[in-house]
Amino acid sequence: MKLSYIVAASLLASSMLLGASDLAQKAKGAGLVAIPADKAELKKLIDPKKIVTPERVELGKKLYFDPRLSKSEIISCNTCHNLSTGGVDGIPAAHGHKWRANPHHLNSPTVYNAVFAKRQFWDGRSPDLEDQAKGPMQATPEMAAKPSLVEARVNSMPEYVAAFKKAYGKDTKVDFDTITKTIGIFERTLVTPSRFDDFLNGKTDALTKAEKEGLKIFIDQGCTACHSGIALGGSMQKFPLVKPYKYANIGDFKGDKNGMVKVPTLRNITETAPYFHNGAVWSLKEAVQIMGETQLGKKISDADAEKIVTFFKALKGRKPAIEFPQLPAVTATTPKPDLN
Repeated sequence: MKLSYIVAASLLASSMLLGASDLAQKAKGAGLVAIPADKAELKKLIDPKKIVTPERVELGKKLYFDPRLSKSEIISCNTCHNLSTGGVDGIPAAHGHKWRANPHHLNSPTVYNAVFAKRQFWDGRSPDLEDQAKGPMQATPEMAAKPSLVEARVNSMPEYVAAFKKAYGKDTKVDFDTITKTIGIFERTLVTPSRFDDFLNGKTDALTKAEKEGLKIFIDQGCTACHSGIALGGSMQKFPLVKPYKYANIGDFKGDKNGMVKVPTLRNITETAPYFHNGAVWSLKEAVQIMGETQLGKKISDADAEKIVTFFKALKGRKPAIEFPQLPAVTATTPKPDLN
C-alpha cells in the first residue's frame, strides 16, 4: 500500500509540474514575456544606450522627489506617480498647479515598469522616459514650470551642481535636457518582478492553482492581443476597437490622430485603480468585462472575469527599496515659489 501510494503521489506531482510547464509555454507562445531573473540581462533591457550609472540614478531620484522643480514648489514627479501607492496618485484625473484637473480628464499612469513601454503618454507622443519627463514639468495644469525656471532653481544649489558634475563630468551643462534626462534614468530602474515572472522563469509553483486558471482564461479569451510583451501592455492600439467605450463621455481624449491609445501595463494592476485613460472605472472586474466588449467584441462572464482578476494578483511586483532622499538646500539666489 505504501509503495502504491508513493507511486500515485509521484505521478500526480509529475502531472502537475507538466501542466504548469505547458501553461508557461502557452503564455510565452501568446507573447507574454518575463522580466529576466538575470541582472545582466535585465540591465540590457532597461539600459540599451548605457546611460544608467549609480550616480545618475541617485541624482535622478532626488530630482524625482523634489517639488522645487514645479512653479509652486509643492508638486514633484512623485505627486502624481507616487512610489508608495503603485506609482500612481489614485484619483480619476491628475491634478496639478493651482489644483487644476487635467483638462482632458486624463488619469496618471504608473511609473513602475514604464521603461518597458514602447511609447510614453496616453497618446504615445514620447519615445522614452527621458523625453517624457519634459512634458509634465512644463504643462500648465501640472508642474507649470518653464525650462528656464527649472534650470535657475537647480543651478542655484551648489550641491545639485556638484552632483551633476560627478554624474556627467566636470564640463557638464546643467540644463533642462540634462535635468529631465536624469529623472528618466532613475525611472528606468523602477522595475517590479513578480510571481508571474518567477513562473515564466521556471518556478512552476510560483502561482496558485486559481491564478494559473485565471492566466489560462486570460490567454484563451484573447487578452494577450493587446496586453503582451514584457510590459503586458505598452504598445499603441485602436481604442475602442469593436464597440463603443461606455464611459467615453468623461473627458474629451480620443487618442492620437489615428485614434490609437497606449495600452496600460497590467503589472501591479491591483494597485493602480481607477482604470482606463479617464479613470472612469474603479472595479477591476468591470474593467476586464469592458475590455472584452470594446476590444474583443465578446461578453466575458462574471466567473471568468473574476478568475482573470485572481491571476492579476500574481502581477503585483516586488518594488525596489527606495530611501526618501534629503534634498539640497536652497540659497539666496534660488527663485522663490510662485503660486499664481
